[in-house]
Amino acid sequence: MLDGPSAMASVEETAVALGNPTSEEFRRAVGVLERVGLTQYEARAYIALVGRGVGDAAGLASAAGIPRTSAYKVLESLAGKGYAQPTGGKPILFRPTPPLDVAENLKAAVQEVFEQLAQLHRVVAEHGEPQLVYLLSEREKVVAKIADLLDQSTRTFILTTPQVADLREALGKKIQSAVKRGVHVTFVTAALQRLPEGVEHVPRENLLATEVLADGEHALLAAPGLDACGFTDNPILTAHLKQFLEVVLDRDPEAPAA
Repeated sequence: MLDGPSAMASVEETAVALGNPTSEEFRRAVGVLERVGLTQYEARAYIALVGRGVGDAAGLASAAGIPRTSAYKVLESLAGKGYAQPTGGKPILFRPTPPLDVAENLKAAVQEVFEQLAQLHRVVAEHGEPQLVYLLSEREKVVAKIADLLDQSTRTFILTTPQVADLREALGKKIQSAVKRGVHVTFVTAALQRLPEGVEHVPRENLLATEVLADGEHALLAAPGLDACGFTDNPILTAHLKQFLEVVLDRDPEAPAA
């Protein structure tokens, strides 16, 4: 075991290697960040942002080795997921959320999700009804399913997500159509996000998964990267998600659906 100056040198060498996109340490860090829900571009940008302390889209694109045309959207997405904070100004500068704070937030979010799943497991077991959860894999299919639920909504559509930049782009026209036909569309996402016109915004930080509740009757829960999801119209499972989202929205879960 290393101690003293040798240990310090080893830590410093690893830190320096993380700043080199061709190093094994950098590639490993990118892989770990992808496993917790970042895209490769987001992972590379976050590492570059940590290494610089502050930066704008153009500078970080060069440091992270990502296309300059994608850099601002990537940084906006990192801010939505709690990995960065915009500081204002022109061009807009971003600062990284301290890595240990991100780690603690992720651990807390994962713990919360699994506690909810454990409660859901107990509820379903007590009622003895089949779960009737349908699974989808591949990001394109998951986004298409969210779009289908939005198209089918007649009263309310609640979307809780850290992936607001991607979904805003994919669902833009469908959201406009839903608002025009009288659907109350609510986005629960990080503060300072650009949202479609007519959408109610409920700011919440450190979101991990994407959840959808359509008309209080159809529910969907997607993995952090939107690469897999489960959806259901089972009344027990849907009621459980509705109760959770009502708490998030600070509403009375016993109140009738709109």
